[in-house]
Amino acid sequence: MDKARSLQRKGGLLARFRQKKRMGNELAEKIPFDPEKQIPVLRSSICTGEKVAGFKDLEGGHFTEVMLIRSPKDEQAFREIYGLESVKKEY
Repeated sequence: MDKARSLQRKGGLLARFRQKKRMGNELAEKIPFDPEKQIPVLRSSICTGEKVAGFKDLEGGHFTEVMLIRSPKDEQAFREIYGLESVKKEY
């Protein structure tokens, strides 16, 4: 019972889920994706292995970073936020 009370004090699991969903919607509004002008890309560093998800401009090749990818769950969240089936990988 003490665990349930402590979760309620901290905002609870349901509140955390709602916050993540709201943050995803805000991210999509803040950094829009235009499939006619951009492609989704997952950039990975050869040296450090750091991964960043974002969009690459088809005309100029400019890369816009959207979020850091730390786990497969982050990559899945990126796909869900922007409604993507696959993401091209670049090194």
